Amino acid sequence: MQSEEYRKAIEAILLVSDVPVEPSLLAQLLEIPKAEIENICSELMAEYENDNRGFVLVNVAGGYRYQTDPSMAPYVERFVLEGQTSRLSAAALETLAIVAYKQPISRMQISAIRGVNVDAVIRTLQQRGYIGEVGKDPGPGNAILFGTTSTFLERLGINDLSDLPPLSNFVPGADIVEALEDGLRPDQYNDVLDSQQHNDEAKPSNDEAASK
Repeated sequence: MQSEEYRKAIEAILLVSDVPVEPSLLAQLLEIPKAEIENICSELMAEYENDNRGFVLVNVAGGYRYQTDPSMAPYVERFVLEGQTSRLSAAALETLAIVAYKQPISRMQISAIRGVNVDAVIRTLQQRGYIGEVGKDPGPGNAILFGTTSTFLERLGINDLSDLPPLSNFVPGADIVEALEDGLRPDQYNDVLDSQQHNDEAKPSNDEAASK
């Protein structure tokens, strides 16, 4: 099989696959070294980019797949979301974020963080293929532990969980938290605090009381 045929074979396989295809599997199918697969895919990536195509070849979730060019996102979103009624709810997105950053995590732990029952949301995320059972807690009850899937990585367009942005990016600094607390604290409560502080300052200390 010539190099051109390898390229065509890789393109054909990736087109019919609905999940990223690992280079090791491509190497096995084409009976060539994995390094050669990676070289061919790199050439295809550069070729598509130079040709200014509406699609690109990317390496995500440990494999290769085709996806639309990011610059075409407004048009693709308009097409995909036209009449779309099955987008994830805010509750589902919040739960998915908790699983992504705290995995492996049990249903009870998720409920404790969110403060609500999450059974229905967990079922939805499992049905969508974003999370799955990854083990059991060794503690009492052997609770099922959940984690994200390769579909989750694929949808986000990342190769590994380490590519997720750090949580610190979403946590406000101490000065912002203090400003929020001051802004949310009722004026009446502030008056009580000021009055209490004034009374404490006016009270004689134990040493002063003893000397009188």
